[in-house]
Amino acid sequence: PASKRSLLTCVCFAFSATVAEAASRRGSAFCSARSISIGRRGQNDFFDREGFTQRLSTTLSYSTPQEDVYAAIHRKEHEMKKVNTQHSKPSDPVRMAVGYAVEGVRKDLKLAKALRRVYDDPDNAANPKAKPRDASEDEREAKLLEHGMKDATMRRGSFVVDIKRKSLSRPGETFAKFDDAGLVADAMVSLGADAAFVNVDYHAYGGDMSELRSAVRAVRAVSDTAAVVMKDIVVDEIQLGLAKEAGADGIVLIASVLGPALENFLDQATCMGLETIVECHTKNEVQAALDALAQNIMVSNYDRISGEYHPDQAYKLAGMFPGSGGPIITLACGGIETTDQMKKLLAVGYDSVVVGKAVMGSTRAPEFIKCVRDRTLLPAEFSQWGLEDVEFDMDGNVMPGPKKGIPSPDDDGVFQ
Repeated sequence: PASKRSLLTCVCFAFSATVAEAASRRGSAFCSARSISIGRRGQNDFFDREGFTQRLSTTLSYSTPQEDVYAAIHRKEHEMKKVNTQHSKPSDPVRMAVGYAVEGVRKDLKLAKALRRVYDDPDNAANPKAKPRDASEDEREAKLLEHGMKDATMRRGSFVVDIKRKSLSRPGETFAKFDDAGLVADAMVSLGADAAFVNVDYHAYGGDMSELRSAVRAVRAVSDTAAVVMKDIVVDEIQLGLAKEAGADGIVLIASVLGPALENFLDQATCMGLETIVECHTKNEVQAALDALAQNIMVSNYDRISGEYHPDQAYKLAGMFPGSGGPIITLACGGIETTDQMKKLLAVGYDSVVVGKAVMGSTRAPEFIKCVRDRTLLPAEFSQWGLEDVEFDMDGNVMPGPKKGIPSPDDDGVFQ
């Protein structure tokens, strides 16, 4: 009947208005100004507000297991408005961390040194415990410099643990249960991890800021060289202040989330004395990070926008970076679940690998860490020579014996 159709029309109109009002309340600033992607596969480079509103209308809850990056960013914008209000006083420690620049040039660069394993290299001048150089070493370095190979020396890979209970890239899946990220960070660094990512977004990763502070205290207690990095969906400069105030050595910035604002965040972090790691997925994102003079660049196999997994993405983009010893420190991450994957990525030039799910609550954590730390790597310049399967010990000698499947007497110190 006409009366029922009229009533149904009114109900539908009211529901549409409620959805529109909810979408409006969830941070109009992001929808109007923020670029969501740099050079996506077949997608427009800028945020699709209409498409996002349609997506949002089907998901009115912040905490749904199927939350995608669009909803996560919008939720984060809303949360940061509250955080800004909580830290609005000029005397607030977080606000002071954002507003005051560090005097002079930072010389510690704890994160960069941890990723390059400076303190494990007795020949590195940046190592306070470096051994004195003799005339023969100076002569050798002069010859390498003459042939343009000064930095073409054996490398040391580093291992970064990504501490999280769940992941935005694996919606609805909880793959680790632990009481405190600080205890996990303590254990991993004690086993040899060079740095720890602590995820502080509760809905996406199951962590919070209190766990970051706990991890910082725990790592400082067991290591003078390991670094702690805050990992979050960064959309507001106040998050840089939160990381700095909590004592983190660095923070992860996602290129696809920040878009053209990436350079501003890098500049702000530099002024604050906070190191950064820029997460990229596409060639254009890597190029944007390089153009913005990012020092630490992490290539992920996961596409944050589509949620798709491309297992060889980091491998394919390895050639975009300068060679060994250059100003860029490179990391690879995303779905790394075997030691062979780590070896392959390190062999093509990456300085570090980031592993999360594979070592969270797993007895294989020592295996992964030892696999990275107990070997040296050829210079990145040799990555195209077809020597990816050749492995070297800490003295630069070729490891004999099979490296897959069957252990041999010569491979006692090598995890298969």
